[in-house]
Amino acid sequence: MVENVSDHLYAIVDMGSNGIRFSITDLAAPTTRSLPTIYQSRLGISLYDAQYSRGQQVPIPPDVIDTIISALKDFKRTSLDFDVPQKADHVRILATEATRNAVNSQDFISAIEKALGEPWRVKLLKKEDEGKIGALGVVSSVGGSGGLEGLVMDLGGGSTQLTWVIARPGEPLQTSRIGSTSFPYGAAAMTQLLSELHTDKDRANLHAKMVQQFRDTFDELELSQSLLNKAKQRGLTLYLSGGGFRGWGYLLMSSHRIRPYPIPIINGFSVSVKDFKDTANVSNIAVDSLQSEIGVFRVSKRRAAQVPAVSYLVDALIEAIPVIHEVRFCQGGVREGWLFDGLPNEVRAMDPLEAASGRFATDAESARKLATLIAASLPKDCDVLDRRVPAAIREKHLLSSFANLMYLQQGHSKESAAVNALHVPITGVLASTHGVGHCERALLSLMLCQRWGGAGELPAPHGELRSRVELLLTQQEVWWARYLGVIGWTLGRVYPAAKIKEERVKISTRWAEGLGKKGNMQGVVMDLSVNKDAQGELLLGKDVLRELVEDIEAIGKKKNRVGGRDYGFGVPVRVHCHW
Repeated sequence: MVENVSDHLYAIVDMGSNGIRFSITDLAAPTTRSLPTIYQSRLGISLYDAQYSRGQQVPIPPDVIDTIISALKDFKRTSLDFDVPQKADHVRILATEATRNAVNSQDFISAIEKALGEPWRVKLLKKEDEGKIGALGVVSSVGGSGGLEGLVMDLGGGSTQLTWVIARPGEPLQTSRIGSTSFPYGAAAMTQLLSELHTDKDRANLHAKMVQQFRDTFDELELSQSLLNKAKQRGLTLYLSGGGFRGWGYLLMSSHRIRPYPIPIINGFSVSVKDFKDTANVSNIAVDSLQSEIGVFRVSKRRAAQVPAVSYLVDALIEAIPVIHEVRFCQGGVREGWLFDGLPNEVRAMDPLEAASGRFATDAESARKLATLIAASLPKDCDVLDRRVPAAIREKHLLSSFANLMYLQQGHSKESAAVNALHVPITGVLASTHGVGHCERALLSLMLCQRWGGAGELPAPHGELRSRVELLLTQQEVWWARYLGVIGWTLGRVYPAAKIKEERVKISTRWAEGLGKKGNMQGVVMDLSVNKDAQGELLLGKDVLRELVEDIEAIGKKKNRVGGRDYGFGVPVRVHCHW
């Protein structure tokens, strides 16, 4: 029996309070973990506004229902164009609070189901299920070996949910025994609520009420012991999802110290709590965007108008929970959470970057061997703290992803290879990969760019973009990313077809004293062993080998320090060849 090639496609409708999102996701292996979206669209109807436009709740109006049904029919036709199986487990309309609390909720749902027919049914999420699915959406948006550990907050149109989550790869999800707590403080609901307050005393009373509610909830959630310890030692990370928070994130991105910010993706964008709670700054940007013809990237006029409401929420939240020290914005929501919840545990444990990049490997087994060689080029930790290889550089999934992508620009001319490589994780083929942080994107971007020549091969304005990408990282991270890029270039010369049919080289590295021009520095010594064939011939020509050694040692020279030759960071490198 021939397997239906479309059995891995899923059509999901997220019928939220602030808008209705339609998407088709391809869960085929090997990219399943990154939840690849192959189609998406949005209907800009706020079910919350439709019910509260005059202050008092009214039924969802017939014209709004008709518009939604028309859009759903269009999406159903689109799903047929993509060959999505018309089965109950492949098509799903997920409805949240605005539908759940509607006066005519059942009539609204019945009208949709009658118009679309089987198997298109509305799944009305309970309040506690909405919080759980939303939290899973956030979990799906975070990769890396550390997983996710902190507070999770989802800001919808009508409500906001708060809980804590610990999600480590390969381990069961941990969260509060009470699930998540919901508050009637969604972006649209807060906007409406604030419009009804006419005195400073009323506003002060609301603020005090919200602070107390958040404090009480923080206690009731009963954080795990590991989170309590983390809160005392260095503070907690707050993971945010929902359109209102994403708008806040884009406003912060527009005023970031690095301008223009080099990665135009909200998922994985992080800020300190100091920047996050600077509500005056964000509010001023929003006011300017409302008066501007262009506005702020990805912030609609409607979102900008909701900023005072979100600002009110942020002020109360940070006052109530002062142990928050970092904030990370996430793209994951109900759609992603629903899909992620259905994945097998072994797939959920995979890293999304490694999974997404795997399809670009010319040969999977050779890519694994290349990743092993790349890892071998990193020396073990030394006693000198600033000489240690940063943890982010050692991440297995980063090295594997680099190995998978090393040959992607093989057919490009010299004029475009480094440029194209620089953009791969930012606006290129991995831009849509779900679950990748900005540090990972920046590191991979620099590694791939250096693999094809680095700054010397970048025409304007791409060199300036590379500089802004580097500013997202520490000097140590930038130098080691460049170093690995040179290692990638070296291995690309040794194995030009991206296939390891014979073991041509072995690599080992160690820290050693006595390096540098004056012999007074600690640096990396690489032992590069070249194998011979059955006839005793070297598997790598000596001229090529000499060139490769020069390239590797050059990255450790003073002129290639990150931050300047006199005060910047760099590590001397010496290569010993053996055969």
